Amino acid sequence: MKGAAATALSELEREIDAPGDGLDRLRLVPTPFVPEVRLYLADDAIVWWARMEAAAGHALPPPYWASAWAGGQALARHLLDHPELAAGRRVLDLAAGSGLVAIAAALAGAARVVANDIDPYAVAAVTVNARANQVAVDASGDDLLDGADTEADLVVAGDVFYSRAMSDRVLPFLRRIAAAGADVLVGDPGRGHLPADQMTVLADYPVPTTEPSVDSSLRHVQVLRPA
Repeated sequence: MKGAAATALSELEREIDAPGDGLDRLRLVPTPFVPEVRLYLADDAIVWWARMEAAAGHALPPPYWASAWAGGQALARHLLDHPELAAGRRVLDLAAGSGLVAIAAALAGAARVVANDIDPYAVAAVTVNARANQVAVDASGDDLLDGADTEADLVVAGDVFYSRAMSDRVLPFLRRIAAAGADVLVGDPGRGHLPADQMTVLADYPVPTTEPSVDSSLRHVQVLRPA
């Protein structure tokens, strides 16, 4: 690991080892709805973010990796309940965040798992979370969305349709890799930018979430495959 991701990893490792309690700390906890996987999550990701930005003296990417997001929770649950989807396969977790789905794929017996996210802190979080769960996951910070060569048999993407701009980039990518022969699974809690008429619903889950700033602690999440 090099550059920004290496720096982020050093910072997260210091945060993990730092003594003290409070909302601005990272804790290794069982993931809601997927207790087989433990993640380093923030009690309050916004408070943690504010402290880290103050210490750094400049803006940092939003710490999406410091919360368990409903789409990823549903996908991880689905892979663990249906391990044949990942067992023996090469798996790519797109926009991986904490690496929850990647770790679930590894626990389900995947031959190789790559967790991809352009945020260097997410790359670092994948590294520490995979280590905590004693699984092998390769973390990548490359922007893959303009290509189609993933070398993956299964591509999983949780919570990627959160904005129109992101949807406009992700959907063509998923179509290209599906056309190239990869299986594609999406986890979505109804954020409003998913082309539902182009998807086949495989499962529905009521997911307890730790997401910040949500009206309900339970999200209705679908696991889908491009039609």
